Amino acid sequence: MNKRVALGAAAIAVLLAIVGAWWINDHSAQRKTDPASTHAVPKKGEVINGVVQDGSGKQVLYWHDPMVPGHKFNQPGKSPFMDMQLVPQYAGEHGEDGVRISPAVTQNLGVRIGMAEIAPLINSFTAGCRMAFDEHQVEAVQTRTAGFVERLYVRAEGDPVQVGQKVAEVYAPELLAAQHELVTLARIANVPDIESLREAARERLRLLGMSRGEIRSVEQLGTPRPRVGVYAPSSGIGRELGVREAAQVMPGQTTVQLAGLERVWVLAELTERESGRVRKGQSAQISVGALPGETFEGTVDYVYPQLDAASRTVPVRIEVENNSGSLRPGMYAQVVLATEQRDALTVPSEAVIATGTRKVVLVRDGQSFLPVEIQTAGEASGRTEVLTGLQAGTEVVLSGQFLIDSEASLNGVLARLQSGAADVPPQRASEQATVTGQGTEVKVAPAQGMVTLSHAPIQALQWPEMTMAFKVRDPAAAQHLTPGAKVRFELKKEPEAGEYIIETIQPLDGSGQ
Repeated sequence: MNKRVALGAAAIAVLLAIVGAWWINDHSAQRKTDPASTHAVPKKGEVINGVVQDGSGKQVLYWHDPMVPGHKFNQPGKSPFMDMQLVPQYAGEHGEDGVRISPAVTQNLGVRIGMAEIAPLINSFTAGCRMAFDEHQVEAVQTRTAGFVERLYVRAEGDPVQVGQKVAEVYAPELLAAQHELVTLARIANVPDIESLREAARERLRLLGMSRGEIRSVEQLGTPRPRVGVYAPSSGIGRELGVREAAQVMPGQTTVQLAGLERVWVLAELTERESGRVRKGQSAQISVGALPGETFEGTVDYVYPQLDAASRTVPVRIEVENNSGSLRPGMYAQVVLATEQRDALTVPSEAVIATGTRKVVLVRDGQSFLPVEIQTAGEASGRTEVLTGLQAGTEVVLSGQFLIDSEASLNGVLARLQSGAADVPPQRASEQATVTGQGTEVKVAPAQGMVTLSHAPIQALQWPEMTMAFKVRDPAAAQHLTPGAKVRFELKKEPEAGEYIIETIQPLDGSGQ
């Protein structure tokens, strides 16, 4: 019995040992793979998220050159821009390209925040244009026989004309002779094929320009009409008069030219680049200064094949319905052409700061603001497309950028922003931007007002030890210096040039004199 108890106890002990070993190994593996359950200090040379660590105990997000913000590197080394070593940027910290502002100061500055988000973007552009008659609705009213204008009913350009309206009355000897022939045939009876002769006479009158109604009237009354009417084939306005009353007309001569107003053409002159984005059938919106608040829908009807050599533009023709008659040829207008609609990453256009050589937005990260360089494309409906530099959901500054933009005034107001002293006068900001440093003269060029220094780290600017050239405010101050001299100097940033200039420079302990 005791032997059985001993064997059972031994079996239980072995089972517990196996389970315990499994539990320890499993949780140990979880601690190694689960970032949330480990607080291991990054080791020097270790690679985290593709970035080489420095062994300082903090995680390095990237390596960068403080003098050239915006360029990030995955490993330490010498800067390709300056004669200095790259410095690490740690997690939870911001470099000199960022600034932390208290919520109270943020509110006092009137900072508004927007969002980078995926939104429908309609690429469009605006062009000046003018209105013209639709040439498809222009018709010429002519006579088909020689004669004289006995009466003219459209006596001025611009007179309105309705379809079927009598435009003029013409005395034509040839028409009068053809009418006498029809009247004579109408009186003859009991002659074979007499009706075919009458139909031939009617057809002759129609070919000479006489209307069917007038032909019937001549047959019914049995009396020729000395004056024959000329009628409008369509509605419109008299655009051009070819004759005057009592004037002689010849076959094919235009009595009056009519232009319809049911539709008008909008003629836009587009640049070479814009013309490549326009296709037939695209919609367009037209606005006219004479009709504020009204817009008219049109359709691109034709993109002309030739380029104007003088203006380097391509004419584009847009058809617009003019049922109300409020659009008049000769008016100037603006046309908005929508060329493409797609989803794209966009930010409010007011968030984009154009510095001349690049475009920047200020990004909010908690209570901190950092300038981020972006590449943009088109702009529409108050939003700008962002190609690189941002992700959807990023918060960007819409107003107040001039106070926190590192390219404009960050160096001058950094001290008061970080301290929350929003009431520091503007003239004090330039005084706070003066910093002091020490270094060794490497090269002196008094004629050019330049000195090259190998300076120690400057904590106020977060500059590491490096060698660089500076301008001197007073070139005479550098004349008594010699290479190898140890000096003390004061720097101040010039807002216009965006570079630091030496305000004062003095030898240390009589060095270099």
